[in-house]
Amino acid sequence: MENFGNPVNTIHKARRPRRQLSGAVAALCAISLIAAACGSDSGTDSGGSTPAGDAATSDTAGSTSSGGDARELIIARDMDLQTLDPQRAYCDTCQIYLTAVYETLIGIDPNDPNVQVPRLATDWSANDDSTEFTFNLDPNAVFADGTPVTSADVKWSWERLANIEGPASYLMGGYTAIDTPDDATVIVTFENPNSAFLPIVSASYLGVVNSKVAEAEGGAVAAPGAATDDQAEQWFLSNSAGSGPYALASYTDGDALVLSRNENYWGSTPATFPKVTMKQVQDSTAQLQQLQAGDVDIAMQISVDAMGQLEGDPNIVSNTVDSYNYVYIALSPGAVGAEGLVDDNVRQAIKLALDYDGILDVTVAGAGQKQASPIPNGFIGSADLTPPEQNLEEAKKLMAASDFPEGFTVNAMYPTVNVYGVDFDTMMQKVQQDLKAIGVELELQPVEFPQWIDQINAEGIPVTAVYFAPDHTDSSQYVQYFGSVDGSSWATRAGGGAAGAQIIDPNQNELLAQALASSGEEKTKLYTELGQSMMDANIIVPLVNSQLVQAYAADITNMHNSACCNLELNLLGLK
Repeated sequence: MENFGNPVNTIHKARRPRRQLSGAVAALCAISLIAAACGSDSGTDSGGSTPAGDAATSDTAGSTSSGGDARELIIARDMDLQTLDPQRAYCDTCQIYLTAVYETLIGIDPNDPNVQVPRLATDWSANDDSTEFTFNLDPNAVFADGTPVTSADVKWSWERLANIEGPASYLMGGYTAIDTPDDATVIVTFENPNSAFLPIVSASYLGVVNSKVAEAEGGAVAAPGAATDDQAEQWFLSNSAGSGPYALASYTDGDALVLSRNENYWGSTPATFPKVTMKQVQDSTAQLQQLQAGDVDIAMQISVDAMGQLEGDPNIVSNTVDSYNYVYIALSPGAVGAEGLVDDNVRQAIKLALDYDGILDVTVAGAGQKQASPIPNGFIGSADLTPPEQNLEEAKKLMAASDFPEGFTVNAMYPTVNVYGVDFDTMMQKVQQDLKAIGVELELQPVEFPQWIDQINAEGIPVTAVYFAPDHTDSSQYVQYFGSVDGSSWATRAGGGAAGAQIIDPNQNELLAQALASSGEEKTKLYTELGQSMMDANIIVPLVNSQLVQAYAADITNMHNSACCNLELNLLGLK
């Protein structure tokens, strides 16, 4: 998912004493590389009878009791929130919020992204050709107001997601019906095979909303036409209607997001902390300082090169963990002012002119990897693709053979953010420097998110920088979002946004359809072909697959990085 930050506006809190670290810090468990989608490619999958949230009961989970005397949890983060509407939201912070407040039918184990666990559903299955999926809801599941979670709420939530036509709506692409034969059964039918759907159900954007409350109090609409008829976005800024371990207490744009523990939570893993405040702190240095001062418990965006300042502090734990998150630049030949990018020779020359090793060094002090295609390292289809290398000689030859042998100047608008340890200003200045060698002059234009989103949707941006983290654990999302396929966000953006037309590659459409109907080695082969095809299009150019820094108070237990949900707040414990 992608989205962008708000201006810094810190909140001052009284310093709290830290508990001393008792015993050795547990070794960091490496994130498993995803070799297969969470859902079974053979056609059936079942959640068994594991209680909802049971992923937290492992030895690494620490205390997860409700802990009535537990203190408030304070998190410093450059929040990329633009909405709290569960069907309109689409960002990293959105994943944290939605997972805490709106439960999905299926979850994944944070310690093993290949293992699915029950949430609202007790079990699930797919037919042999992955066109029909059946979910049985837990009869004990209730919303925060005590009313039961029913199949009608699931149907309403998923139809609203599809019809709201927001950034995450692509996750429901291709479904033809959602049937509810009784209050506890949901049957979803697709026109074509969709082996990715069970992993998709674990995405936080498929969380379930109390439909009666959202309709009656918020004016929410799920039917076709919701994109224009729905009026609930403002209501969701101060209200929530979910079944999760937390509920929304308050939200102030550019300041803080405050959650309160759902004391009526029905699941087996209630929240430890009675209150969670996520405060807006844009600068990574400020996050570091507030963690050291004891003003926050977790600092989510500290840079790798600053970790040395935390060494020897008994009150703080810090480490790095591999991630599937990455930062990329995008070249949009259909954007207004992007005439020089229409020539594929130019786009290929730009790709070859970039100093990828140098970019890693200046952004994350080398604590990351290069990435070949929009399918990230570790996902199906990435293993056999070769990351790009700088080749200035070849880049200059391509420019000489292009329609712009003398080069040109082009606008590079991008959001001014710091994400995954990457400062976009620093990165884009390095990109600007690299491209001067082939005569391509970037006019850097850092802007706030609202201006960026307006421009990218209206008439596109010739050169921009963005970031992405997994929505779920199947490789299809990267083709559906970045590929030149029908309905792809970047097929539209690269074509010039609303002012242009989608850039479609019929071959990618066919390969994706085949991949969604396949399994095993054939599935890997098809996603590898799709990855290579997206590389050859020279539209999306990944720059940094960074490691994530985890930095937190020593009395916090079960700090983790979830491949679907970023951070699951109710899994955090307290010593």
